[in-house]
Amino acid sequence: MELNNEIVDTPPRDAASVVMLRDGTAGLEVLLLRRHADSNVLGGAYVFPGGKVDAADGAANMLAQLDRAPAELQPRLGEPELSPEQAAAFYVAAAREAAEESGVLFLQVGTQEIATHSADTCARLRAGEPFAALLAEARARLDTDALAPWSRWITPRRPSVMNRRFDTRFFLAAVPPLQEARHDDFEVTEARWLTPRAALVQYRDHAIDMAPPQIVSLIHLMQYRDVAQAMQNARARPPPLIEPHPVEDEAGRILTYPGDPAHPVAERALPVTTRLLWREQRFQPPGGLAALLD
Repeated sequence: MELNNEIVDTPPRDAASVVMLRDGTAGLEVLLLRRHADSNVLGGAYVFPGGKVDAADGAANMLAQLDRAPAELQPRLGEPELSPEQAAAFYVAAAREAAEESGVLFLQVGTQEIATHSADTCARLRAGEPFAALLAEARARLDTDALAPWSRWITPRRPSVMNRRFDTRFFLAAVPPLQEARHDDFEVTEARWLTPRAALVQYRDHAIDMAPPQIVSLIHLMQYRDVAQAMQNARARPPPLIEPHPVEDEAGRILTYPGDPAHPVAERALPVTTRLLWREQRFQPPGGLAALLD
């Protein structure tokens, strides 16, 4: 993955992403999906399931399939400028993209029923059938309570690894019982369940590529012992806004985050590093990935 140096003047596109978690034998694990190498957004990189918010995500027939009224969901995002319908659309987009890319459904019906029908439902969704119609057919409500708002990332005007900008709301979610992630083999060509540390080790060793939001999020996830602790933390605070601020030094690009001396926002947003350096073709904290992981 090469460093991008273009200035992008277009406004960021609304997007949503799900950081999907499970408890493994080595501790907390996170699902990473490899985007198709020909994708025009982070092609070949490992990402969390997610994508752009579509107009249908906020349509009345879709919002009627939620387990919560939009007015209940809006305060959870901590963005009073959003209408309830706009806020609810982020939940829908997150769940829809998770279903399309990973084959995992967040629905309020029996766990066995979801597991039995998830492959067929997700295949039909990937084929273009409307999400709202599929939920209505299954007589199921979207389980918004399973999605905990976690963070909001806005791509800077000078993106680091692509030439597009996104305003992405990240949600934490535990993979539902009896369901297994199955990537679509179209937009996504591989799925890996890894501990945050193992994922960062693979990134350090050039076995996988990732973008800065994934790297910082994985560093953040290293502090949690299990899914329950991570979900409890996400639900106990409003999701922070993270707008990376690029600066340069004699060695190259630095991405700073709120709380860093070089960032315009003085208050720290995350309990992890406030900057990533571009060194040896890797984004890494000031002490290096080796110091973080060894």
